[in-house]
Formats: sequence, C-alpha cells, structure tokens
Amino acid sequence: MINNLSELESTIEYVFNDKTIIETVLTHRSYLNEHRDQDVEHNERLEFLGDAVLEVIVTDYLYKHYKNPEGELTSWRSALVKGEQLSAIAESIKLGNYLRMSRGESQSTGKARSIILANALEALIGGLYLDGGIDITKKFVDKYIIAKLNEIIKSGSYKDAKSALQELTQENKGFTPEYRLISENGPDHAKQFEVGVWIGDEMIAKGSGNSKQAAEREAASQALEIWQKNN
Repeated sequence: MINNLSELESTIEYVFNDKTIIETVLTHRSYLNEHRDQDVEHNERLEFLGDAVLEVIVTDYLYKHYKNPEGELTSWRSALVKGEQLSAIAESIKLGNYLRMSRGESQSTGKARSIILANALEALIGGLYLDGGIDITKKFVDKYIIAKLNEIIKSGSYKDAKSALQELTQENKGFTPEYRLISENGPDHAKQFEVGVWIGDEMIAKGSGNSKQAAEREAASQALEIWQKNN
C-alpha cells in the first residue's frame, strides 16, 4: 500500500473506492523492474485511457462554449493538454510525492521528470474515470485544466511562439523580431545551434536546439516568458 494516499485524495477531493486503481495510477514501470515480486500493474494503460478521456472532455467543453473556428479550438485544446501544462498541474498537486519509481527514475530532473509527471496526471485522469465515472472526471479536469483556458487565450500562449512574439513586438514596439545565429557546435550528425532574438538593437533572449529552426523557436519562447514577466 502506498503511504499517505489519503493526503492525495484530500487534495484532489476524491476518495477512490477501488484502491488498486489509485495504486496503479501511482506505479511507474521502472518500479516493477526493482520489485518483480509485487502483483501490481504499472500506469501506462491508465495513461492511455486518461489521454483519450481528457481530450474528449476538453473537446466537448470547447465545442459547447465557443463558436470559434476549428483551427483555433484545436490550438486551444493542444495548449491545455500539452505535456508541460500537465506536468505543471501534477507539480501543483504534488503528484510526484506519491509516485513509486525505481531509485534511478526518482532522481530524474528537467524534461525527464516533466514527462513522468505529465504521464502520471493522465493516468490519474484515467483512474478517476474508471473509479468515479465521467462526472467526477469532468470535475477534476474543469478545476485543474480547463480553468487555465482564459489565461492561455489572454496570453496567446496557444500560438506558435514565433508568431505570438511577432504579433506582440509589432503591436507594442513597431519592430519585427530578428533571429541571428550566435554559435554552431558539434559534429555534423549532432550539431547544436544557439540563436539570439533581437528587437531593434537589443537582444532579448537566446535559444538552443539541434537545428536553427528549433533554436529560433526556443529563443521566441524565452522572449515571450520575459515579456509576460515584465508586462
């Protein structure tokens, strides 16, 4: 039995009837590699279910509440259910504190940890659907995910980063962002590029990636974050 399950249930305002479901939600595949004697399932199948349930709930909400074109609704949905967003929500409810993982995986940081948390949140949504049904799951999704929609629309974060930055800078500064290559390193099969983005005479952010395009997107994303902090 996982310790302190009642704390998590209190946070999400739902008590599981079948505790094996929430135990599965919180069991990463790597845990079973170190505990082969335990008769428990890892959470990947629940993640698969939760991913589909989440998309249906968000799509249904957007369809019923907005008359915007399909392309815009699709962009909003993508922004709501993207991994970074789900990971941040998982962090906010301290989901990582309850996950059972191998010793190695438990030390994960950065993008690796973000993926684990996002997947666990999808598994939790799948678990809520199995144990509590669609209304319970909608309540959770409304509170933690759909609640982010107004912020996403207001900030324009659902747009491609370069497009969003261009709209902001043209509207507020009268300039179009310019991307300049700062450095290029590594062998031909594993190049790393660093790109800066300039607004007028000022470089406001840098980004890196395995292509110039990826580095430009990262630079634009960093610039948008700086903009939102300062405005």
